Amino acid sequence: MISYELFIGGRYLRAARGNRFVSFISMISMAGIAIGVTVLIVVLSVMNGFEVELRERILSMTSHATISGFGGAMRNWESVAEQAKTHPEVAAVAPYVEGQALLAARELSSGIQLYGVNPLQERQVSKIPDLMTAGALSDLRAGGFGIVLGSELAKHLRVGVGDRVTLVIPQASVTVAGVVPRTRRFLVVGIFAAGMYEYDRNFAYLHLDDAARLYRLGDAVSGVRLRLHDLFEAPRIAHTIAVELGTGPYVNDWTRSHENFFRSIALTKRVLFFILLLVVVVAAFNIISTLVMVVKDKQSDIAILRTLGATPRSILKIFIAQGTGIGVIGTVLGVLLGVLLSVNLESLVHLLERVLSTQFLDAQVYFMSDLPAVVQWPDALQIAATAFGLCCLSTLYPAWRAARTQPAQALRHE
Repeated sequence: MISYELFIGGRYLRAARGNRFVSFISMISMAGIAIGVTVLIVVLSVMNGFEVELRERILSMTSHATISGFGGAMRNWESVAEQAKTHPEVAAVAPYVEGQALLAARELSSGIQLYGVNPLQERQVSKIPDLMTAGALSDLRAGGFGIVLGSELAKHLRVGVGDRVTLVIPQASVTVAGVVPRTRRFLVVGIFAAGMYEYDRNFAYLHLDDAARLYRLGDAVSGVRLRLHDLFEAPRIAHTIAVELGTGPYVNDWTRSHENFFRSIALTKRVLFFILLLVVVVAAFNIISTLVMVVKDKQSDIAILRTLGATPRSILKIFIAQGTGIGVIGTVLGVLLGVLLSVNLESLVHLLERVLSTQFLDAQVYFMSDLPAVVQWPDALQIAATAFGLCCLSTLYPAWRAARTQPAQALRHE
């Protein structure tokens, strides 16, 4: 059992024999709402997917938090690591040496970010061992002077596993020939691919002891990496550890190291939401024009209902029901289509790339070559609620005009 207001409002959504134009306009309004909701869900899903993928790839190469010494060296790193390990939120700790260098092979060269790691301990704090495409991180041995390169860096230098490269660091050695940069020949023992151009093009790894010897750190290291049980608690845990350690070392976490990336994504997501919401607003204006035309077309029907005893409140409900029906159908169709496109977006993009023989995303510009999409239901519900709210608001003025219709004036020329 439904009220007669809902029944009549539903009837007005369907085409009548004499006038199908109004129903056609109603379908256009539904399509506008559906397209607006679909575009919003797809775009925000792409932004969500980009954020998730970027976070995963960054954290596959870096740690959740780091403790480093001022001046680039930490002498008492063992005691710092032991103290950090006692924290209940810390899952693993590993030392590292960090520095910049120039890598050369034949006539080619490239500036790099160099890291010295202990292969066994590094497996506990990052996913670098799982990203190896040739060789293994465990092939780095103390005194072996082996090096692991990113895939894009190896491609640039045209080297592979078994080739030798020359490493030049910005520290001088005094020889009989004068002051010259320190250089050392290394054997390429592995290649990794993180799937993020910035890392694959600029990162290289040595054994911790070789890196410490190269930078003349002795028993010191640059700092220690931390892996946490909950990466989203990294800011709070880093602050707690910093307070416990006092004023000596410097504690940092991944949200601060890559703050610009995630802030830009969040800002872009908010801006795109409000810009694309204008599509839904335009569709809501179509509902206003549709209902105004329906009210004009149904003047005699309204007058007859009023003479049969219908109150202005009932007339108001009829046209609110019609506009709400347009909004509900358009919003539901938009959510279903948006979720369907988002779930299959990556496959569709790859299909278009094969058909058009092109690449939409250049890894050198966008950091990755895929277009991931992750549907987050809070975003979908927010979009659906906003679209439905705009549709409901757009029904008020036409319904108010219909409720003010005077039966005598409407039937004067009938």
